[in-house]
Formats: sequence, C-alpha cells, structure tokens
Amino acid sequence: MKIKGFDRDQKMLYLILIPFILWYAVFMFKPMYGLLIAFKDYSLFRGISGSEWIGMYNFKEFLTSPYFYTTLKNTLMLNIYSLCLEFPFAILIALMLNEVKNRYFKSIVQTASFIPYFIAIVVATGITINVLSPSTGVVNMILEKLGFEKIYFLSKPEFFRGIFTGLNMWKTTGFNAVIYLAALTAVDEQLYEAARIDGANKFSQLRHITIPAIIPTIVIMLVLKVGSMLNVAFETVLLLYQPATYSTADVISTYVYRTGMLMQDFGLATAVGLFNAFVGFVLVYSANRWSKKVTQSSLW
Repeated sequence: MKIKGFDRDQKMLYLILIPFILWYAVFMFKPMYGLLIAFKDYSLFRGISGSEWIGMYNFKEFLTSPYFYTTLKNTLMLNIYSLCLEFPFAILIALMLNEVKNRYFKSIVQTASFIPYFIAIVVATGITINVLSPSTGVVNMILEKLGFEKIYFLSKPEFFRGIFTGLNMWKTTGFNAVIYLAALTAVDEQLYEAARIDGANKFSQLRHITIPAIIPTIVIMLVLKVGSMLNVAFETVLLLYQPATYSTADVISTYVYRTGMLMQDFGLATAVGLFNAFVGFVLVYSANRWSKKVTQSSLW
C-alpha cells in the first residue's frame, strides 16, 4: 500500500527527521501539560492533578496587582528603546560596511563588531559593572579627572534603560549586521553599474537599489522584534538590576522569576508566563498581517 505524500526514495531523510521530532515532542510539547498550573492553586506535594482548580484567579491577581503596570511599562519601554536604537543601528552598520571597498578593513571592522556576540552574558554584564563602578570604573575615573562627582550608575533608575540598551547594542549589532550584509550579497552588481551610467549618485543608489533589496529581511526581523515586545534579555536585566532600580528595571520575566523561584508561587508565575506568551503570539500574528498587507513580505 502506497502512502500518499511518502516518497520511498527519500526514506532515509524521514528517518533522520525522527530524532528531531521525538526531541521536539518530549521537550517542547510534553511540558505544555504544566500550563495547567496557571489555573490551579498548585502545591508541590499534591502535584498538578491533585491541586485545587481555581480557574482564572492567578491571572486576575496579576492583572490587578500593583506590579502589573510597572513590569508591563518597563518591559515595553526597554523594547521600544531597542526598536528605536538597536534595530536601525544594525541596518546602518550593514549599509556602511557594504560601501567599504577595502576588503581587509571591512573584515577587521566586521569581525570586531561580531566578536561581542560570543561573549557570555555573565561576562558582558561583569565588564559593564566594572566599567561603571563608582570606585574603580573607567567612566567615573574620567568624570573625576574632569572635575565631576562620581556616580553610582547602576543604582540610579534613570540610567538603567540607557545602560541596558547600550550593552545589548554592543553585543548584538555585529550579528544583526551580518544578516543584512548576507542579504546585500544577493544584489546584482549590474544594477549599480546601470545606475551609475544613468548618473545616479551614491545616495540614489542606496535609496533605489540597496535599501529595497533588504526590505524583505528588515520586515522579517521587524516582525520577530515586534513579536517579542514582552520579552527582554532576562539574564541581562537580572544581572544588572537591584532593588533601587526596580522602578525602571523590573520586567515581566524578572517578576516571574521572583514569584516562582523565590516566593514559590508557581501558579501565579505560570499564569504570568502564559499571559506573556499569549500576548507575544497576538503581536507576531498582527505584525505579520500588517507586513503582508503593506509591504507584501511576511513570515507566512
């Protein structure tokens, strides 16, 4: 009996796919059973099935708590900073590197900007803490030499968003720029030659050839960015923030960590995480539909 859609000549490819499917089922789908904790007064001793069903109580508790507005605002603000600064900066770096004709200089700059991506976040935040240290930090030493008072930057809520965004830009710009540079390699050089013959300057070539060529890539990256508006670099925030900066640094993911791991309220923590995932799905779907309608480019 022949199975529709099954090509026996490619059975080895299907066999190779089986371990991945099993891994995905065991580690991605099976744990989803644990989402029931969000709707229960969960107890470690009674387990998921033995815990009392309380419906939407955990969601209501989070949405009416004083932490909801603060964590939501901080999460959105950090992502808006990233969207407005980090996202276009990578595109700008890619466009600038694309115009560099010296291969060696281009390789050096590209490598130097790409290396921070491989630095562990613990090391990266450690460097940031040492650089901004009020006693031995380079920044405060410079401020002292210029006659200014030393500042404990990491204890000032007004500085946290700038520090967080700057650290992320340093770490991810090189990697994101490589994605756009890869898209630029597909641009036909004959288009630039034809534009030069027609008298187009560099700005006109950039506007009518280079940027349109990477619009699909920009759109895909933007959709993914919008979809993660309620997710921030949790490890970075956790390593940089402290109680003094909670007003601008405490985000949804750190609230989940404190609620679940420190306060042992697993039901509330799961409910907040599920809320976060649901809103992320809605944002991805909405951004994808908007992108498809406006630019004709989308993820699906």
